[in-house]
Amino acid sequence: MNSTVSTPIAFDYPQQDAAGATCTAQAWAKTPPYLSGPDKASVIARIKQLLVEKDAALIAHYYVDGDIQDLAWETGGFVADSLEMARFGKNHPAKNLVVAGVRFMGETAKILSPEKRIFMPDLEATCSLDLGCDAGDFAAFRALHPDREVVVYANTSAAVKAQADWMVTSSCALAIVHQLKVEGKKILWAPDHHLGRYIQEQTGADMLLWNGACIVHDEFKAVELGMLKAAHPDAMILVHPESPQTVVDLADVVGSTSAMIKAVVEGSATEYIVATDKGILHRMRQLAPNKKLIEAPTAGDSATCKSCAHCPWMAMNGLQGILDCLENASGEIFVPEPTRSDALVCIERMLDFTKNHPDLLAKAQHGFVKNIGAA
Repeated sequence: MNSTVSTPIAFDYPQQDAAGATCTAQAWAKTPPYLSGPDKASVIARIKQLLVEKDAALIAHYYVDGDIQDLAWETGGFVADSLEMARFGKNHPAKNLVVAGVRFMGETAKILSPEKRIFMPDLEATCSLDLGCDAGDFAAFRALHPDREVVVYANTSAAVKAQADWMVTSSCALAIVHQLKVEGKKILWAPDHHLGRYIQEQTGADMLLWNGACIVHDEFKAVELGMLKAAHPDAMILVHPESPQTVVDLADVVGSTSAMIKAVVEGSATEYIVATDKGILHRMRQLAPNKKLIEAPTAGDSATCKSCAHCPWMAMNGLQGILDCLENASGEIFVPEPTRSDALVCIERMLDFTKNHPDLLAKAQHGFVKNIGAA
């Protein structure tokens, strides 16, 4: 069984403010100015100084600005997907964590490390999947299906995670759902219906899907992707499983951000068409400088696409915001009890599973099989 909530859940958020701006438009409007020259050098130097003085570590997602990613590595911090960000923050001895990403990542860090202070460059940096899964609506939906194991994607609020049996990321969702299916469990999945459909297809699990979507991955277009492949017949197509089925069907590798990076680094192809947030190209180019990377097509820069392959909320992270966290203790994340303790259960369950069953996690490798990859 693979069914989706019948009532559509908006992911473009048409609600407007008095000026007529949508939530997504406001996110783009808040994109910080790019620093260059002496100004950038000065801010970076000050951040490096304060990270030491404040006993802080910088953790960044692959989708944020390349300067922030580089700064995290240079200062002993970390750049990763959401699963490895969670692990790193939990295990790092620093008393303060600056999380450059979107709000659910900061909340996850606070849930796992309540004794630490967690800061974000902009607390309004959120996620369309999080916004499209209201905790109250989800509670009502969950109450209608008490016989199902509740599995939620990391891209949800702490209040939604507090209602779940399991949290998963795109790196471990396939393995965990497969194990639940082996155990005979029926699953209530939220919020990304593309990822849920992909996992259901791969595992055969009985899944009831919430109808959410990522504004970045939902925009990739199969027709244009096929045309791009025709122009680059030797290129390998890498697709994130949050993408529409028609896009996934064209993929050589379907996988998480870390799996796609691994595919580029270890793959034998010289060209790669990448269907995920373009922020990932920064790390790919660093690790595989001799490979040609091609952005997969969305609606196109000349059309009315909402993201054009870059999350507007990820783009809200800037160097000045990181400096403000360290200088002024701005952007601190709080998760009240008992929400934090309730949400901790599903997160720790995921972390324990991935630690104890590394053999069950799908891994990218040479000789890729079409439509099968680390998810």
